Amino acid sequence: MKITPLEIKKQSFKPKVRGYDTTEVETFLEMVADEYESVLYDKNRLSEEVIKLKTQLRDYQQVEKTLQETLMNAQETVSQSRENSKREAQIIIRESELKAERILDEAREKLDKMKNDFTLLKAQKESLAKRLKHLLESQIELIKVLEIDDVGFFKGTTDWANPSLQKRDMPKADKPGDDRTGPSQK
Repeated sequence: MKITPLEIKKQSFKPKVRGYDTTEVETFLEMVADEYESVLYDKNRLSEEVIKLKTQLRDYQQVEKTLQETLMNAQETVSQSRENSKREAQIIIRESELKAERILDEAREKLDKMKNDFTLLKAQKESLAKRLKHLLESQIELIKVLEIDDVGFFKGTTDWANPSLQKRDMPKADKPGDDRTGPSQK
């Protein structure tokens, strides 16, 4: 049951013999009603303030929740960025390593080709030097033979083919391989 300050003020009691002083009771009831009215006013004011504070608290809680979500999202974004950066760095490092390996492989292939070319050129040089040496030795032998022939055979052939020269003018070979040999006379 709710009692209002007005009900307290209007409350009446039946008089009894040797009862309370009516004026004192009415004064007391008036005082209680005023105090009760003040308490109700404070209660209503505090209730409104509680509602207002609850609304503010709810707003602050919503802001806090939003801030926490934002902070978590920021931390997650930072974490993802770090992971992405690490992943990208690993990809760049791996690509660089592969490129370096490819460059080294190409350099090794070129070096092997150059070694093979060098070996081939060296073999060709040696072969050419041997052939040239053999050719030069053959030419030297030919020159020696031609020198012998110039002194002997060709000169003798030339002289022998000349009709003015007789058999008596032709040198005779004492032994085979003599430089002065001409056609044999038998």
